[in-house]
Amino acid sequence: MDAKDEVERGLTVIQDYLYWDSHRRAAHHRAAEFAAHVPGLGAEQKTDLEWWYVEEQIRVSRAIAQHLTEQITLVEARHTRRYVRLRRTSRVAMAVLATAVIVLLVSLVLVAAG
Repeated sequence: MDAKDEVERGLTVIQDYLYWDSHRRAAHHRAAEFAAHVPGLGAEQKTDLEWWYVEEQIRVSRAIAQHLTEQITLVEARHTRRYVRLRRTSRVAMAVLATAVIVLLVSLVLVAAG
């Protein structure tokens, strides 16, 4: 891997982290806003509610990411199998076609000579 690839990979990692962090902060903000409107909660209870919500959002995000990863893996495997089957079929078709052309040429030579 050359330096350009390393830089691009590093930028992607940074971008992913910033994206994740912005979602985490937004979830924390939503939870704090919600907790502020719930009557009767103490400061510690509000903090606990905020952190529970943020952790729940992270858990859900991880579950979704895991599901997407599994689905992508299944689709890639399916396409790989289809591509292998297509290549095999095309090779067989090319062999049959080549054989047919050779048989026709031999027949033509035999008819012309005969």
